[in-house]
Amino acid sequence: QVQLVESGGGLVQPGGSLRLSCAASGNIWGLNTMGWHRQAPGKERELVADITSSGTTNYANSVKGRFAISRDNAKKTVYLQMNGLKPEDTAVYYCNAQIKASYFGGATDYWGQGTQVTVSS
Repeated sequence: QVQLVESGGGLVQPGGSLRLSCAASGNIWGLNTMGWHRQAPGKERELVADITSSGTTNYANSVKGRFAISRDNAKKTVYLQMNGLKPEDTAVYYCNAQIKASYFGGATDYWGQGTQVTVSS
């Protein structure tokens, strides 16, 4: 069994910063791409940023220049540093990871339980 546990959400004023963390645990042979998605009320879930096992990053246009994704492979953890937060960044943020349980077979998508980020004055 694999678990993704997120932390770091909360309430912040516009222009503020937050850092989200997501730690993977369980039966993990390999961690491929890890990322963050978000879902605002009444909207579809969207990709915020992701990072491959070799460190290549990808960002949604709406967060480029403000958010930074990173990972620590030894700790099986992915981070999202969010700066210059705006009210439109308010959403539930979900961690996602493609995980292989063994050398054989493909990777499976896993999701965290979500953490609320609210940007408001």
